[in-house]
Order: sequence, then C-alpha cells, then structure tokens
Amino acid sequence: MKIAILPGDGIGPEIVAEAVKVLRALALPLEMETAPVGGAAYEAAGHPLPEATLKLAQQADAVLFGAVGDWKYDTLPRPLRPEQAILGLRKALGLFANFRPAICYPELTHASSLKPELVQGLDILIIRELTGDIYFGQPRGRRTAPDGPFAGADEAFDTMRYSRPEIERIARVAFEAARQRRRKVTSVDKANVLETFQFWKDVVTEVHRDYPDVELEHMYVDNAAMQLVKAPKKFDVVVTGNMFGDILSDEAAMLTGSIGMLPSASLNERGQGLYEPSHGSAPDIAGRGIANPLATILSAAMMLRFSLKQPEAARRIEAAVQKVLAQGLRTADIAHEGCTVVGTAAMGDAVVRALG
Repeated sequence: MKIAILPGDGIGPEIVAEAVKVLRALALPLEMETAPVGGAAYEAAGHPLPEATLKLAQQADAVLFGAVGDWKYDTLPRPLRPEQAILGLRKALGLFANFRPAICYPELTHASSLKPELVQGLDILIIRELTGDIYFGQPRGRRTAPDGPFAGADEAFDTMRYSRPEIERIARVAFEAARQRRRKVTSVDKANVLETFQFWKDVVTEVHRDYPDVELEHMYVDNAAMQLVKAPKKFDVVVTGNMFGDILSDEAAMLTGSIGMLPSASLNERGQGLYEPSHGSAPDIAGRGIANPLATILSAAMMLRFSLKQPEAARRIEAAVQKVLAQGLRTADIAHEGCTVVGTAAMGDAVVRALG
C-alpha cells in the first residue's frame, strides 16, 4: 500500500508528521514517500506542483496532504501560487467527490458556538463536487498583462458550468453514502437564480429514481446556510456543487467546535484518494508546536477506510482519538477550563498510546 506524503506549507509538516507517526504505529505494510508541494515546492523547484510530485501522487494508492499557502506568496502570478497545487492534483487525479464529515464529539459540545443541545450527537456528511462549477469554468478578465494585476480593468468573470455526467456521478455517490447512514440526502442549489443549478436539481431528481429507499429534499444554498446554524441535526448527507460545498463545509466545521477536528477525503472513480484536514496552513502559528493534528490523523483513518481497504485500522484510529479526548487532552484551539492543554507532538503521542 503506497502513500504519497505531501506535507506542504505552514503547519502542514507538523500535523502530517503526527499522522505518519500514528500510521507507523499500526504496523501495517505501508510504503510512504514524501515530496514537496505548494510554497515549499515553489522554493525547491520553481512550481507548486512539480512533475516529480505529481508523478508520485499518480502512482500512489492514496495521498496524505497537509496544507499549502503563505502570505509571502500572494504576489506570485496565479499559476505559481501554492493553492494551485491542490487544484492541479484534483484535476490530474480526477478527484471529483469530496467527503467532509462534521461530527461533534460528546467531549467537545462546549467548544461549539451553538448551544450544546443543538450540536450534541451531530453527524453530518457533506459531499462536495470537486472538478466542475465556477472553480474550473473558463475565467475571463482584462488585465494589464497575462497573470498580472487588474489595474485599469473594466470587467472580469468566471464561467459556472456542469455537465450531466458530472452531476449524475456525484449524486450517486451521495445516495450510496446515505444508504450507509440515515437514508436522507439534501441537495443544495440556487435553482431559483442560476440555470446551472436548475439543471443540477433536475439531474439529481432523475438519479433519485434509482434510490427509492433514500429520502431526497432540495434546498436553496442561503436557506441551507441558515438551517446549519438553526437546526443542524436535521441534515444527514448534503450534496452540492464545488463553490457552495466549499463554503458550507467550513460553516459546518465550526459547529463541531474547531475546524482543527475535521478530516476530508477526495476520491476518484477508482477509489484513489487525497486525504487532508479541512483547515488551511495557518502560517501565523507554524513552527510553534501548537497546531491541532487530529483532523490530519482522522484524515489518515479515512484513507485507510476508503482507499486502502483497512476498515479495522481506521476504527482503531478513530477510537483512539475519542479516547484521548475523553482523557481531557486538548490542543489550544479546543481547550476549556479543566482540560490538559498539549502541543502538536504530544497529542500525536497520546493517540499512539491510545491505540493500545
């Protein structure tokens, strides 16, 4: 089982190191190879996604990804910015389905910005389509020079688009996932304004005919954003497009107390996947040893379950994380009165001990 380890920038190397530590403690036959990505790759090879890194990712069974980005790269031409690495990997690997679970652990209900009774027992799965929509539509703008600033520009726009096959396959992923959960799918759109999402709504409705055992509801994105903070437990599986999914999954993350707790998986049709925490590179705390590694560790568990077909090992990691939380250990982002605050490495060590 070959894993490409891409730590990236900011806190990426710190949190990925802890996930690798946990994976090694499982004593599975894992082959792990590390390569630079993002700003680190730009510094090393002049590009955020060097050919060698991309080749490693393509040949691996799964990719464990940290985070990319730093303010010091904001002046680079857009194609050379660190964030282009993740977009390039999604496109090259065909990673069309992004799974973002939002689970509120009993020990962390106090950390949510909502009342405990609203989030206690929260378990939502947001499935975001990753390779279509406005992020990959054709951009247009008038710049002073290619990849230069928009000084003096009088317009700019990006094309929102979806094809029928793209919508059909993400809808099937959502309905199949719901069959393993509470059998309810909420499809989020903006069909009252956007033709693209009227098309989305129509196609999802057609696919639903093959899943009569799963309930389907349609919801406008503005209402979905409101319902996530009003009554989040009404949701089971949420499926939506690239841009809406990007926004709603971060909103759902904060319901759980900290985005530092949320893993994610991005899968292609072959089951190959890229696994990363939902948070960013946090350059303001990089190198201080205080970042929360649990989202990355839980992403490694998702990797074992979905791409490496090791569900028991995945369960061991998830149980270990819950045990550590029950012991009262917290990183600074989820700390509260009476808990024991630990650093990044100490939290990783605690999860290893809890594996048993």
